[in-house]
Amino acid sequence: MYNYNITGIQQIGIGTTDMKASWKWYAERFHMDIRILEDDTVAELMLPYTGNKPQKRHACIAANLQGGGGFEIWQYSDRTPVPPTFDINVGDLGIFIAKIKSSNIESYHEELSQKCDHITPIYTDPRGIATFYVHDPAGNCFQVVEDNYVFIDEDNYSGGIVGAMIGVTDIDKALEVYRDLLGYDTIIYDKNGIFSDWQTLRGGTQNYRRLLLGRSKPHTGPFAELYGTGTIELVQALDRTPRKIYEGRYWGDPGFIQICFDVVNMREIEKWCQEKGYPFTVDSCANKSQFDMGQASGHFTYIEDPDGTLIELVETHKIPIISKLNIGIHLMKKDRTKPLPRLLFNLMKLNRVKFN
Repeated sequence: MYNYNITGIQQIGIGTTDMKASWKWYAERFHMDIRILEDDTVAELMLPYTGNKPQKRHACIAANLQGGGGFEIWQYSDRTPVPPTFDINVGDLGIFIAKIKSSNIESYHEELSQKCDHITPIYTDPRGIATFYVHDPAGNCFQVVEDNYVFIDEDNYSGGIVGAMIGVTDIDKALEVYRDLLGYDTIIYDKNGIFSDWQTLRGGTQNYRRLLLGRSKPHTGPFAELYGTGTIELVQALDRTPRKIYEGRYWGDPGFIQICFDVVNMREIEKWCQEKGYPFTVDSCANKSQFDMGQASGHFTYIEDPDGTLIELVETHKIPIISKLNIGIHLMKKDRTKPLPRLLFNLMKLNRVKFN
């Protein structure tokens, strides 16, 4: 038995050609306007995915306090980002859709229809629940799913990340990672066919297997109440051979670059990964106790699923609460089985970013 805890989906990484412009777009439409951290330095540890050389970049992690995971918005500083060389279809290998939540699908759809050029009608997903899809200016696709849980009520309809659709070549093989390691062990649906909610998406008129996974046990830990519940949807193309979304490109190039899970007890996770054949490809603390990121610190690692999709694992040691005053919380001195007080997250409102 391995003694570790997956406390929730911390964020999805989004590579972009203009970090500030992308952040403004996400803040105005998805209310991702709380700065957790921002860093404009060199990514020295991602060598397996950045051409075996350190790369300068500008990145931020932004959150929506209504609940859910955040966005890591990432831009190369000294290298021209390389967009996909082909049109990404439903079911291509990697993260092809990020799931964000809304407490009121109809009202949020009406709001976004006034702000977004590429938005679908409201459909019914395979569970019979209302959903719709919206694309950002770079073509990244987001599925809005209904979720009535609100962490801190900020009087809007949107929340943060609550999952992702991930293209795989073999769903049953991919379950080793998403079910056995990450704990998404409950089948919400497992269906084959052509799906009505995908009819306006590129490649969406073909046959697929869709497996939506949830968790039988709720998340626990310092940030569990912020993250709430989440799902992972594995998608297998049945009519064609899917392409790898990051084929011939670097981590950080435009698109969904990774899905990140907040964890407790990284070294126990490492034992599982080594024994099951999914070794850490990046380990920020291979030779030290923590990795510093300005006002934040922690331990991050990467593994790959069977198709090479990047999964980031982060054990948070310290996070800023009031950045301007350099006030943070040291989690390693806390009981990490318990959620942090909501008062601390309310203080993060002081980190709200305002865009011109």
